[in-house]
Amino acid sequence: MRLNLDVLLILDALDKNGSFAAAADSLFKTPAALSYMIQKLESDLEITLLDRSGHRAKFTDTGRMVLEKGRLLLNAAKDLEKQAVQLTSGWEKELAIALDDSFPFAALLPTIDAFYALNKQTRLNFTHHTLAGSWEELTHNGADIILGAINEPPTSAAWSYRMLGTLDNVFVVAPNHPLATASEGLTNEQLCLHRAVVISDSARVCHPLQTNLMDEQPQIRVDDFHSKVTLLRAGMGCGFLPRHIASPWLATGELVEKTVNSFRQKDVAYMAWRNGSDGLAQRWWRETLLASAEIRRLYQ
Repeated sequence: MRLNLDVLLILDALDKNGSFAAAADSLFKTPAALSYMIQKLESDLEITLLDRSGHRAKFTDTGRMVLEKGRLLLNAAKDLEKQAVQLTSGWEKELAIALDDSFPFAALLPTIDAFYALNKQTRLNFTHHTLAGSWEELTHNGADIILGAINEPPTSAAWSYRMLGTLDNVFVVAPNHPLATASEGLTNEQLCLHRAVVISDSARVCHPLQTNLMDEQPQIRVDDFHSKVTLLRAGMGCGFLPRHIASPWLATGELVEKTVNSFRQKDVAYMAWRNGSDGLAQRWWRETLLASAEIRRLYQ
């Protein structure tokens, strides 16, 4: 058995999902089928991809190298498929748009409606990510467009980006939280006495980002802003939110804004897109999003 895209897909799914069972579900195969293909490749090439000595299989150094270089091949194969379809009609078969979880999906509804009015056959695929995970979708996982990614963009001729503006960050707690009645101008020492509700970075390959986080502060981690707001409203922690996410709860009094002496008040947000696969759907979405009044209102 030679190295092929099917095995690379299995390794990618195993790394992303963390177990053979979850990887098998994502690929609509059985765990036994996945295990057999990996073992067959290991035997034929006389290499070891996975260390199976523990409770859960882990990638060896060789396995990690094959995984990372294999992802480049998988992305190249996706690009080849896209280019083949585009040569026929000019419109992509699928457009992958990755959204930072801070971006309000409802803001895209008019754009989605306008795109479907064009009566093209391009399938839209939206995914949600956090922190460096948004950039990773562009640099490693083949997204055509990412929207709302924060922090400095990676530099490469393979993609382009445009700054959308900035997001204001606010520190909030529930009215029944001990910090709600504390004097304004909270110090780091005060914050470290209380549990922070933190968004986990969805990046699996890129170096994770840290925003307004102190290592010595106790934490509870969640995967999305919806869960974070739920915990904050329940008084089970404190934390920072983009102002547009916090505003409805500040208006109802379910969250209270507090001033903090030292924190990053703004995050710069970007839209970025993949170069070299400039199909008509990507071009339409890129131009429409950059001209969107709704997005301009969101990012000042």
